[in-house]
Amino acid sequence: MRIRTTATAFVGVLALSVVAVPSAAQADESWGDIAITKVTVNGGKNVVVGPSAAKKFTVTVDAKDNSGIKRADIRLYGPSYGSLTSTGTRCSGNTCTASFLVDPKVDLAYSNDVAGTWYVDAWVDAKDDDFIWKQKAKSFKLQRAARLSVNAAPEPVKKGKTLTVTGKLERANWDTFAYAGYTKQPVQLQFRKKGAKTFTTVKTIKSGAGGSLKTTVKASVDGDWRYSFAGTTPTPAVVSGGDFVDVK
Repeated sequence: MRIRTTATAFVGVLALSVVAVPSAAQADESWGDIAITKVTVNGGKNVVVGPSAAKKFTVTVDAKDNSGIKRADIRLYGPSYGSLTSTGTRCSGNTCTASFLVDPKVDLAYSNDVAGTWYVDAWVDAKDDDFIWKQKAKSFKLQRAARLSVNAAPEPVKKGKTLTVTGKLERANWDTFAYAGYTKQPVQLQFRKKGAKTFTTVKTIKSGAGGSLKTTVKASVDGDWRYSFAGTTPTPAVVSGGDFVDVK
């Protein structure tokens, strides 16, 4: 994992600018009339990373200055000393865009604890050498991808008989680079009657060993059954596909 401190984060900018880099003990710094007006991470969505495949995303920083924007250095920081450095940054007009590539086998290896709330630190230089350095300019979540399955049986089933609905809740494990069961999590069993447009929650159960899900209901009418997980800070919400059951 690439781990950097505030003191070293902007060495590259120092080489390009005559202004002094603020120390780690200082908070936000600026000089002149420059201001950061907006920061957007991954198009406004959380960054969800699977167990092994690399994920690309961008961070845009909008700023304003009467002379125009010249360059920016954008860094990302998260829990357990997690950090990401951009693969390249370009500025056009008042917008600077930094590209990021997060590889579970390089940046997240053996570090499930880095999932959670992350922050954007941004340094922006204007053409007249005004500058702004803003810590925690934006927060976002970097999350371990999740998946959820469902199976309702028997199919078909007689009206009034017991229907058993099983499934499994899993999420990416960056220790093993595979999916692993997510235990002790509340998961909703939902039903959509044939011809209806929306699902209704029937009950909430908790995932067991290995993320297993199992509950029973009485069969009444034809329709789709599914499981729905609301998510946690390090793990996104996920919904299983629907399993249609014909009730005789």
